[in-house]
Amino acid sequence: MSNRRSFLQKMGLLSASAITANMLQPAWSRELQVALNNAASTPPSDLASDEEFWHYVQQSYTIAPNFINLNNGGVAPAPKSVADAMKTSYDFCNQAPSYFMWRIVDQGREPLRKNLAQLAGCSAEEIALHRNASEALETVIFGIELKAGDEVVLTKQDYPNMIGAWRQRERREGIKLVWVNLELPSEDENYLVKQYTDAFTTKTKVVQITHMINWIGQKLPVRKIADAAKKKNIDVLVDGAHTFAQFEFSIPDLNCDYFGTSLHKWLGAPIGTGLLYVRKERIKSVWPLFGAGDKEDDNIRKFEHLGTRPFYIEEAIDKAIDFHDMIGSKRKEERLLYLKNYWMNKVKDLPGVKLHTSFKKEFGCAIGLVSVDGKTPSELESYLWDNYKIHTVGIIWENIKGVRITPNVYTSTKNLDRLVEGITAFVKM
Repeated sequence: MSNRRSFLQKMGLLSASAITANMLQPAWSRELQVALNNAASTPPSDLASDEEFWHYVQQSYTIAPNFINLNNGGVAPAPKSVADAMKTSYDFCNQAPSYFMWRIVDQGREPLRKNLAQLAGCSAEEIALHRNASEALETVIFGIELKAGDEVVLTKQDYPNMIGAWRQRERREGIKLVWVNLELPSEDENYLVKQYTDAFTTKTKVVQITHMINWIGQKLPVRKIADAAKKKNIDVLVDGAHTFAQFEFSIPDLNCDYFGTSLHKWLGAPIGTGLLYVRKERIKSVWPLFGAGDKEDDNIRKFEHLGTRPFYIEEAIDKAIDFHDMIGSKRKEERLLYLKNYWMNKVKDLPGVKLHTSFKKEFGCAIGLVSVDGKTPSELESYLWDNYKIHTVGIIWENIKGVRITPNVYTSTKNLDRLVEGITAFVKM
């Protein structure tokens, strides 16, 4: 008995603190820790298909029963630890909002800024906290100095909010929008780069590049387009709504001047969180959407003058970063690519089925688009929901038509087998 007690004490399993910690830590969290330790030496590409490992990741989420969510590209659920942190912070703020929110909780923004900058691979002085990608990108779209006749290059496949913002500037100020119409999917980098560079003229001042086309999951060669733009002194704005924390990259490596993203998609932060990156030397020349003092002209914080907002939501972003780092960005990337290719491989040979997303990691990751000849996207979307309770989204935008399928790290291959069953049954109707 004494030997056993001695052994347990050496292992730290009999101390009061260890026992208390073990009692307070949820079972799913303890099991995930064990799974992560066991997988430490396994290459991410090998771990991508290990359903046992990902089962423990799945337990970190609260998933609705008898419901399969395959529209994580819209907004994804946060892990339990993130949701709990947000609720706790709200309860704390709600006791005396004007004191606890502004004088205590809001003090966490600077450490959070540093943590986000570390994840993004840039300086904390280049990161502003926003509520979503649209707000971040429109801050730049409306803040860049342009005059009548200046040209902006963008594509017809870009996100509607961004297109709407640029069109407003076109109507109001007389700038000229130069449209690129991409034929997708494409695995030809030269083609993709050329569509942009052929649109550049001596009057081009800005090029907007969507890092991943949200409708279809197409990755664009941002760095090559940006490098070509820089040679002509063209500012580069990147819409990274669907790429940040979906796969590995650092923002400065894109050679862009501005980057906006939503954190409630692939990072798993609370709904209503986003990030704006502005290259340090560009901060001074961009006007904020909401007025800021003259002394803040070259300070990234001038883009955060939004008035009173839910600080308790922002604070929980840190927990999302912790969870992302714990899983590992490369593991996450490989798993998401595996899941996309898993279901696409199973339906690619069905009669009438067409896939509109590349299998290759250079040109895609988590998002896939599927269509069936003779059927509309809404028909397939409705069929999957009515008969299998699978939530997807039908897409009709410019030359893109299909149903977007977007799994996440909590999605199992069993979920995707049910999707395949549903698509197969729909084809046979």
